[in-house]
Amino acid sequence: MNQHISTHHKKPIRRHGLHTLPLPLLEAGLLLTWSSGFIGARFSIDYAPALLVVFWRCVVVSLVLLPFVYRTLRRTPFSILLKNAGIGLLAMAGYLTGVTQGIALGVPAGLAALCADLLPLGMALLAALALGERLARQVWMGLIVGLVGVLWVTHGALVVGDAPLWAYGLPVAGMLSLAVATLWQKHASNSQSLDLLANLWLQCFVSSFAFAAIEGSQGSLMPIPTAGFAMSVLWTVGLSTLGGYGLYWVCLRRTSATRVASVLYLSPPITMLWAWAMFDEPLSWEMAAGMAISATGIWMVGRAEAKTASYDTDSPAG
Repeated sequence: MNQHISTHHKKPIRRHGLHTLPLPLLEAGLLLTWSSGFIGARFSIDYAPALLVVFWRCVVVSLVLLPFVYRTLRRTPFSILLKNAGIGLLAMAGYLTGVTQGIALGVPAGLAALCADLLPLGMALLAALALGERLARQVWMGLIVGLVGVLWVTHGALVVGDAPLWAYGLPVAGMLSLAVATLWQKHASNSQSLDLLANLWLQCFVSSFAFAAIEGSQGSLMPIPTAGFAMSVLWTVGLSTLGGYGLYWVCLRRTSATRVASVLYLSPPITMLWAWAMFDEPLSWEMAAGMAISATGIWMVGRAEAKTASYDTDSPAG
């Protein structure tokens, strides 16, 4: 009985806009826009510190979205705003700071990206240890197969580097920060959630203060008056934030956190396709093989979760 009530409680009350599109189409958009963040970081490194670009990315998103979310924010109780602000700090400030600061301290970019790509396994372990959730064996197998595909694609870029030992923990901490935020958002009741634009505004608004504190302690927060800096900010505003984070939360409302995270196993080869298109970097059969392995892992996760959902629906307790 309680399970039946909980399931209906989390079911979205209204479905419109992006929520009506087929889930595979949304996941394809998520992959394209999420992987664009790594390209944006590479593009911007020649023009400004990474966190300065991220800070102005949050400022621009906050200014652009404010007229569209002002009324919603005014009507929302402070406790709900506070909860969503906490999720935003973990998902955006925690994740991006961990990855970018790790790279800034000397952690090789390939190794930092691999740590970020451990998100599906990190999320599954957190759910099992902290929430007592149990995943089917086939789901675990799919997550492991997907990780093998990631390793296949990225192994050539994996070097140890000469960063301080503690710096290698920053990308892992960033990944865990996003994992906690994802599980927190997924387990929040429908009445405690904001709509997509209000949620993105709040995340960027609170994260801008975190980025300002970190980057401001190291240098100026003034924008750099160059076309390269402006393009870097606009790229990450449109694709990485409104696209990547926006579709991440939309997909999370449509399916399980494990499936959403596992889809991101395909972000390394998609990032390499971006690099081929923008920087004329060569493609290889290893990338195609790794993509096929990761896709197999994602298919295993989706198939296992579909079986579990079907069993729960057919069960008398459901």
